[in-house]
Amino acid sequence: MADVLTTGANEIAGHEYLAFTLGAEEYGIDILKVQEIRGYEVVTRIANAPEFIKGVINLRGIIIPVVDMRIKFKLGEPVYDQFTVVIILNIGGRVVGMVVDSVSDVTTLTPDQLKPAPEMGTAFSTEYMIGLGTIDARMLILVDIDRLMASPEMGLNDKLAA
Repeated sequence: MADVLTTGANEIAGHEYLAFTLGAEEYGIDILKVQEIRGYEVVTRIANAPEFIKGVINLRGIIIPVVDMRIKFKLGEPVYDQFTVVIILNIGGRVVGMVVDSVSDVTTLTPDQLKPAPEMGTAFSTEYMIGLGTIDARMLILVDIDRLMASPEMGLNDKLAA
């Protein structure tokens, strides 16, 4: 287990992360996965899609699925306001939109600012967490966005694998 944590920490050391909020928590994803950040716009719903898949948008001629992370992480009812943004991700050649409450900044984390994800049993899944990034009094929950978006429950895995 220690080898896995060390390897994971080495992979993310000194990388830049886009920090965003969902509810009261701050999360971070690898900035290299981010294609662009857009204001929230109305999406076209798709019948029988999981609740957390808000629908699709037309991004310069490309139809992309939009996932609401507040619904996905079961963080209460989403509120769409002037701070709500869609982070456009490019994962494995596939473009996906991710709705978050707001984006704060881009942060570079050094190895001493990285902590392994805590073991929390079955109450909370750390399957999609890389670890925790600490910046002074701030703590970023680092999300393995590739693994999350390619997970079977997202329903995007067939398309993302292509």
